[in-house]
Amino acid sequence: MCRNIRTLYNFDPPADESEIEAAALQYVRKISGFNKPSEANAEAFDEAVAQVAEISSQLLDRLVTTAAPKNREVEAAKRRARAEQRFAA
Repeated sequence: MCRNIRTLYNFDPPADESEIEAAALQYVRKISGFNKPSEANAEAFDEAVAQVAEISSQLLDRLVTTAAPKNREVEAAKRRARAEQRFAA
């Protein structure tokens, strides 16, 4: 899994369109191997990002849970703590 892609489900407030698009972009970059595609591949790349974002948005809208929504600040603190432990010298 790409470490830059974050969980977007079950947050309060819910993930917005820009977060979903950023995750879609990271996913397409990862599987294509392109950080920025060539001009010849730009249309296919951009279309893939749009499609992944659309499907991801639909998925997030359809998922259900009984768990309480997660707090973004608490989850960010957990990620920072894991990163500190992982990269501690």
